Amino acid sequence: MSALVLLAPALLQSHLLNLVVFSALVSAVFATLLRHDTGSRLRFGAAAFAAFVLVTLVLGWVMRPFPS
Repeated sequence: MSALVLLAPALLQSHLLNLVVFSALVSAVFATLLRHDTGSRLRFGAAAFAAFVLVTLVLGWVMRPFPS
């Protein structure tokens, strides 16, 4: 078996990695659909990616004191 197959379950359990991958994919799709030129797509995609990640981390930090 390859090393990637053995590491796959561990990688899927990382919430931060899942957040980054999901944010990157959604940002790329939104940028492609909503902007028409390459420079605008790159700026929008980077801004959307940063917004997704930062808002999620801030909300997680705000909700941390509350019991689950």
